[in-house]
Amino acid sequence: MPSDRARAPTPRSLSGLLPFLRPYRARIALALLFLVLAAAATLAFPLALRELIDGGLQPQDRGVQLLALREHFALLFGVAAAMGVFSAVRFYLMSWLGERVTADVRDAVYHHVLQQSPEFFETTQTGEVLSRLTTDTTLVQTVVGSSFSMGLRSAVMGLGALAMLVWTNPLIMAQVLLVLVGVVLPSIWFGRRVRRLSRASQDRVADSSAIAAEVLNAVPVVQSYGAEAREAARFDAATENAFGTARRRVRARAMLMAFIITATSGALLWGLYQGTQAVLAGEISAGHLGQTVVYIIMLASSFAVLGEVYGELLRAAGATERLMELLASQSPITSPAQPLPAASPAAGTAIAFDHVTFHYPSRPAQAALRGFTLGVAPGETVALVGPSGAGKTTVFQLLLRFYDPSSGAIRLNGVPLPQQSLQALRAQIAIVPQEPVIFSSSALENIRYGRPDASDEEVQAAARAAFADDFIRALPDGYATFLGERGVRLSGGQRQRIAIARAMLKNPPLLLLDEATSALDAESERMVQAALETAMRGRTTLVIAHRLATVQQADRIVVIDQGRLAEQGTHASLVAANGLYARLAALQFKS
Repeated sequence: MPSDRARAPTPRSLSGLLPFLRPYRARIALALLFLVLAAAATLAFPLALRELIDGGLQPQDRGVQLLALREHFALLFGVAAAMGVFSAVRFYLMSWLGERVTADVRDAVYHHVLQQSPEFFETTQTGEVLSRLTTDTTLVQTVVGSSFSMGLRSAVMGLGALAMLVWTNPLIMAQVLLVLVGVVLPSIWFGRRVRRLSRASQDRVADSSAIAAEVLNAVPVVQSYGAEAREAARFDAATENAFGTARRRVRARAMLMAFIITATSGALLWGLYQGTQAVLAGEISAGHLGQTVVYIIMLASSFAVLGEVYGELLRAAGATERLMELLASQSPITSPAQPLPAASPAAGTAIAFDHVTFHYPSRPAQAALRGFTLGVAPGETVALVGPSGAGKTTVFQLLLRFYDPSSGAIRLNGVPLPQQSLQALRAQIAIVPQEPVIFSSSALENIRYGRPDASDEEVQAAARAAFADDFIRALPDGYATFLGERGVRLSGGQRQRIAIARAMLKNPPLLLLDEATSALDAESERMVQAALETAMRGRTTLVIAHRLATVQQADRIVVIDQGRLAEQGTHASLVAANGLYARLAALQFKS
């Protein structure tokens, strides 16, 4: 997580949005054209006003005067109508651009995050990612769709008004410009402080979002431990921290705004005072003074808007920088440029671990596997057993290539995993995890997640094979029943059978079962065990089991201890060997 002392973002950080703006060059050019036209119409308004005062209000024949007034007011209305039309078109084009670019950035970040390996999520909280996808992209939308347009319009207006004032009142404006130069230096100092606080404020908001995401995903645990007050206090502390940082940011921006508006207005009022003296001295006309007043108001308001927009740009620069950090993160697990074809023999998949050593990135000093060597023949069912933390789940994660080993090699059907396409590799594997994942959709779509192109009949056949069909049909809407977030409307055993049906629908040559029956009652376990035995026929299967009674019929049992292959064999041979497996079996079967 970046700290408050991280490098302060600058407006240059917004350059990260250029690749997202480039596809819409034509629309941007059109928006800029209408922006310039709107600014030109606005700058023409004081000229028409001067003509009204000097031409339409001069003592002359009444009829001629009325005709002249009508012409001048018609001209003023035409200028105002042009301002309205050009501004509306500019607003629509820029707002569309802001919404489109925001959607593109959000899609790009989300797609990129989905490609990251589990190593990324060891160091990045989900709430942090969600904050960047929501809060930060909203800031980008505000700037691209609104603030940038307003800032550019104010800059064009301000420069145009300044040019007109210098052209019509060169001596007075020379004095004003000298004063305005003195406004710039303090503004730069304030701006740097605002930049630092803007980045820090966004980081603190992300901290509170991360806490909320973590706790809301574990509400039953929080409530079971009576920790509601503690978690609320922790969230309160995070939000107060975010509020404190935001308050300092707002205070700094307010001081910057007050200084710019006050100093700029003072300088321009000095110029206006000089103009009134010139009128009294007969050096300029009343219309000329009216024109000058309007240009001064335009210049002052443009400076005020630019000060506000600059603050928004700094916030968006921080947001853009955080989004670009996500997009710049590179997953160490990628498909090769020219992957080797993965063979899929009908009899299952051959697996070979060759002296594999692996350390999790978050635990570099502790090896999860040490010199691990294991061969699995096609169609063989191998059970992995051992104490908790021995490295059994690590074997699955390396097979799925969520990580690459520190040393050694892993092969499927003789092809090293890094030389295979990730999509092709994972298409050969189905996993039933110990904690099944249920998505916020229907039972039908949850099972179909294993094979998106499967028909309803195929989904139902997989559910029947997993003994899930009966309870699904008993749900209020059957297979169309919405299962709730993380499957909260199902029991643990029902969620497990949905996950088993999903894996069976995929029908891969390699099946990974991680305590696949751990959440089932005795009757359901017998049914699902029978279904799994059917699913395992004709394919290679690795089974992680803590309950040894469920793996006695495996072709081979591999005992892993402290990341090493301690022993292997059948249940009977391992019990006879009187080693670690025999001790574990004695403890379980005696109890």
